[in-house]
Amino acid sequence: MELNNLKPAKGSVRNNYRRGRGQGSGGGGTATRGHKGAQSRSGHSAKRGFEGGQMPLQRRLPKYGFKNINRVEYHGVNLDLIQNLAENKNIKEITPEVLIANGLAQKTDRIKILSRGELKAAVNIKAHKFSAAAKTAIEANGGSATTI
Repeated sequence: MELNNLKPAKGSVRNNYRRGRGQGSGGGGTATRGHKGAQSRSGHSAKRGFEGGQMPLQRRLPKYGFKNINRVEYHGVNLDLIQNLAENKNIKEITPEVLIANGLAQKTDRIKILSRGELKAAVNIKAHKFSAAAKTAIEANGGSATTI
């Protein structure tokens, strides 16, 4: 290989097709855009969901339901995860800060303790909400469930 015989890879370089440069070019007149209509005009870009004037899908389908702006969302933490914390990290007092530090919740989450799994350790838990089954399971093991 020498400088005088370097070539680009086959198919990587091609001539630009110059549209709308006279009838002799084959692409003159309409510049290969067809006759009339929005797509033949400069600056045309269809809106999202535009279907050429046909009633768009999102307008053909009925509206239903609503979003309650007063809904309070809780992040669920189950008893089996709390049991893991109690065993592995030897934690007896569980608060939202402890859960955040251990990656089980995020800073902005409201926490609800749920009853999946089995709790054997006596743990004091502070959370925003408890399911009834989780609360009885915590108190059955000698722990306390405190609502913040």
